Amino acid sequence: MTRRMERVLRKVGAVAGSALLAALLAGSPATAQQQVSGVPFGVAGDHDPDQPVEITSDSLTVDQRANTATFRGSVVVGQGALRLAADEVEVQYGEGPEGETSVEQIRASGAVTVTSGQEAAEGAEALYRVDAGTIEMAGDVIVTQGPNAISGDRLRIDLEDGVAAIEGRVQTIVVPGARPGQAPGQAPGQSPGQAPETAQ
Repeated sequence: MTRRMERVLRKVGAVAGSALLAALLAGSPATAQQQVSGVPFGVAGDHDPDQPVEITSDSLTVDQRANTATFRGSVVVGQGALRLAADEVEVQYGEGPEGETSVEQIRASGAVTVTSGQEAAEGAEALYRVDAGTIEMAGDVIVTQGPNAISGDRLRIDLEDGVAAIEGRVQTIVVPGARPGQAPGQAPGQSPGQAPETAQ
């Protein structure tokens, strides 16, 4: 088993992970491919580049000449439903049509996590082009949707269309019968947070 798939099993949780581990040892769920596209991520049409970008961190360094701001330490970026967390984030600023300051792109590095809706992606680094509504991630990328997971070398998220494409020796783990957004251990038809039924 590769380290990447071990991370996937830890990510999807103990209940789903135990079943996945048995299937993985049988050699069935991991399939090597070059590219998988059309992976749902977020909600199509939900991206609005004009929404305010909120950033929290432990420290901030501003370079006015380069029009950049570097945030370090437990950085969290929020824009609408989109959340990005990383060890370090560099924000490139630009000037809008009326002279206002705008965020052109956000470059993140170190334990990067991106979430939107029920989907989440992890990687070593990410580049968010705000106006284009795209996020490019690299470095042992993992995308999770409830108990299902897919991993690869690179990921490109199109926030406007709500889809992602993952490339470079792609491996997948799918829990049979699971729906997108179903939590680990959640039975089909069971509402999130609902206690499982027990035999009488």
